[in-house]
Amino acid sequence: MCKKVEKMGKVTAVCISRQKGTQKENIHVGNFIEEYGIEGDAHAGKWHRQVSLLSFEKIEEFKKKGAPVSDGAFGENLIVQGIDFRSLPVGTRLQCSDVILEMTQIGKQCHNGCEIYQIMGECIMPREGVFARVIRGGTIQEGDEMRIIEQKDF
Repeated sequence: MCKKVEKMGKVTAVCISRQKGTQKENIHVGNFIEEYGIEGDAHAGKWHRQVSLLSFEKIEEFKKKGAPVSDGAFGENLIVQGIDFRSLPVGTRLQCSDVILEMTQIGKQCHNGCEIYQIMGECIMPREGVFARVIRGGTIQEGDEMRIIEQKDF
């Protein structure tokens, strides 16, 4: 059973990395390819973790602990203000401009060698980051509105 919901957020960064194992950089606008991910991102491909998302508010909380992080530092593709992704169930669909994303995973095992973990002794991606696949492609840029269009009931 799915329900329609109208919660909205705003994209504050669009990030990619050209190589795996490196921090992502903010490119400000990205081309999202259906069933693939973001053009030019090393993590794109035909799998369930095509796009990673983090809530802006969670990053800001982490920064207050003294973490020297910039956009993309956690390996996130999209930073969105106003949506707590961690509170949404897998299967939730999000729309931003023409792009539709479907959440496929919440959190991931962090390799303890990441730069943030080495500096801070913790990383928020394992508990706050979510992953999605691209259901419908298009362009997303900073300032675009993202909304939850479908949420599964469990």
